[in-house]
Amino acid sequence: LMAEIASCESHYRQYGKDGSVLRGIVNNRDVGLFQINEYYHLERAKKLGYDIYSVEGNMAYARLLFNEEGPTPWSSSSPCWSKTTAYNDYLLANQLAVR
Repeated sequence: LMAEIASCESHYRQYGKDGSVLRGIVNNRDVGLFQINEYYHLERAKKLGYDIYSVEGNMAYARLLFNEEGPTPWSSSSPCWSKTTAYNDYLLANQLAVR
């Protein structure tokens, strides 16, 4: 599911054509592969040692968020990823885990 989210958020891109970190179109404080929002997450990411401006840091911090909150932080792009098999698999796995 995270791969689907990254596809929907950035088309798997960390950097723009000019080499600078990719920023959101709707909100330019969303950065990188997983469009991590600087306003809400930059300070925490730094304190935990994640550089959201690098591919590795953006992915690692996204994994942390996903482990804590599931796909909720990316709800604005859910019309894209919620139609995927990966999301259906995620829902099924979570339903089975609750039992």
